[in-house]
Amino acid sequence: MISVTGTWMQTTAQAWLVLTLTESPLLLGIMGAARFAPLLVLSLFAGVIVDKVPKRTILLITQFVSMLLALILAALVFSGFVRYWHILVLSALLGTVKTFDIPARQAFMFELVGKETLLNAIALNSSVFNLARIIGPSVAGILTAVAGMGWAFLINGVSFIAVIVGLYMIQTKGTPKQVRKTRTMPEIKAGLKYLMSSTSLKSTMAILAVVATFGMNYNVLIPVFAREVLGADATGFGYLMSSLGVGSLIGALFVATRSKRGPRKIRLYIIPLVVATLFVLTGLNTSFFLSAVLVGLIGFFNIGFTTTANSFVQINTEDRYRGRVMSVYSLIFAGSSPFGNLYVGGIADALGAGASFVIAGLTTGGLSLLICWRRLRIWLKKEKTTEETLGLIDSKDDQQSIDITQDRKSA
Repeated sequence: MISVTGTWMQTTAQAWLVLTLTESPLLLGIMGAARFAPLLVLSLFAGVIVDKVPKRTILLITQFVSMLLALILAALVFSGFVRYWHILVLSALLGTVKTFDIPARQAFMFELVGKETLLNAIALNSSVFNLARIIGPSVAGILTAVAGMGWAFLINGVSFIAVIVGLYMIQTKGTPKQVRKTRTMPEIKAGLKYLMSSTSLKSTMAILAVVATFGMNYNVLIPVFAREVLGADATGFGYLMSSLGVGSLIGALFVATRSKRGPRKIRLYIIPLVVATLFVLTGLNTSFFLSAVLVGLIGFFNIGFTTTANSFVQINTEDRYRGRVMSVYSLIFAGSSPFGNLYVGGIADALGAGASFVIAGLTTGGLSLLICWRRLRIWLKKEKTTEETLGLIDSKDDQQSIDITQDRKSA
């Protein structure tokens, strides 16, 4: 909770810092792309390492390096020497660290709780993440306005101490299985072959790619929209990001309370269409209050989508492939951000922030329909067939009961 609050403080302050230095939504999009670009190159290799090396060890290393990067950025801002290219380089280095951190964290959670309570654990983890999203941006916005952006980066650097200590205290029975020594590429191919052999995993990854690319570009869309359309300052931007966190927190708690039912795949087909509609409505309005409500609803539905997708993939993946499958999940979920950031950043630069929200929403809805239409028809057909079958069985049972009664009367 402490560490992620610091991370959200840095995310908020860094976006505002880039806009202050450059006045360019496109350069803000490029900064986001630089952070996630390493995932495109290294994610599959990271999955092989996660399947071999103890996940706690990987997490301790990634958290320590992340702390150093935050402190370097703080030093640059306090000294007054910070330039756009500094932020770009540090973002790329942080992206490299996250390439190993994300699949390790996802797979480590399975070791902590097992399959039966995985959905609940992911939802509760999302609750902590989004509670930090409420606090972090608000504090960062106020801190930036009162004392300067450097303090947000410094506090984030110090906050990593909490999670490093926590990781040292965690003891789990889950350890990576001893695997025979093989070359990296054959193991990557084996993981991809396993993934492609599952229709459920493939369709989940496809719809995840659409939503992650076009329906989750908050780090570019919200600061530009707050500044250009709503006329808000750093504090107002922080409140909007906090609204996103409130909606996401409520969504995560909602999923946690209903986790006994397990992940329902139909959510993966319905939620993207709802999010697309909310994006369009956000882009067409100019009210700060209504924008905060709509952004909160986007957070609510998107967290339901990601929690369902994450748990569905992990539950339907064999233990020996989990690291590699989750590396592909991370590649799609976070690695799609460079394309999405450049897409919405370019639109915002050319047509304005409102248009970027509308077009991103229409793109999300259109592509989601293309992917989900066939799966929705199959699901609806199965539901109808099940009802008809039950109806036939009931009719048959009723007729059999009547025949038996008539036979008894005759006797």
